[in-house]
Amino acid sequence: MTETTTSPAWHLAGDWFDTCKCAIPCPCTFAQPPTFGDCEGIMAWHIREGNYGDVQLDGLNVLMVGSFVGNPWAGEHTDPRAAVFFDERADEPQQAALGAIFGGQAGGWPAQFVEMFHPEMQGMEFAPIQVTVDEELASWSAEIPGRVRAAAEALTGPTTPEGTRVQVHNPPGAEVGPGQIATWGRATTHRADAFGFTWDRTGTSSKHFPFDWNGPN
Repeated sequence: MTETTTSPAWHLAGDWFDTCKCAIPCPCTFAQPPTFGDCEGIMAWHIREGNYGDVQLDGLNVLMVGSFVGNPWAGEHTDPRAAVFFDERADEPQQAALGAIFGGQAGGWPAQFVEMFHPEMQGMEFAPIQVTVDEELASWSAEIPGRVRAAAEALTGPTTPEGTRVQVHNPPGAEVGPGQIATWGRATTHRADAFGFTWDRTGTSSKHFPFDWNGPN
């Protein structure tokens, strides 16, 4: 997609995380094909601070469910599908701002990601999205009651020092863009029943990224 000429300057920063079908760690983060050749995932964004021109977006949430076959980072994927939920607390100007940014029309990293993934949209809805991120990244979760739930605990093991996190710096397949740090987790819930996406799993891959975007560059 291309950005519109009327998009104001905007900025979003916050937390992004996913749960997906892949084994730990998800190969997509390393720009490799998914574990089983295809992937089904839930992605959540919590905006800690943000604005679209004069429209404030602090505290709002966005959630997406999606699936694909192959490797999007190599341009070798097929059957990309997605559905997006926007925070029902958003007023009309905020709804328009979120739609422009996450739809790719306002430029910045989301436009690049949408152009790369180019999903067939299965639906869009405003819904009650509950997002929780532990300040020490011990856990994270997102839920639309009765529709979607993604929850994970930080990955750990016998040689992980207590209180530390398993992380990857500068991953080659980061859904939030270049230069961020992935913190790995294990999904305790990975469940969807919305817009034709249906699955229910535990023990699969999850990761958290901070994001910090500007547009319409």
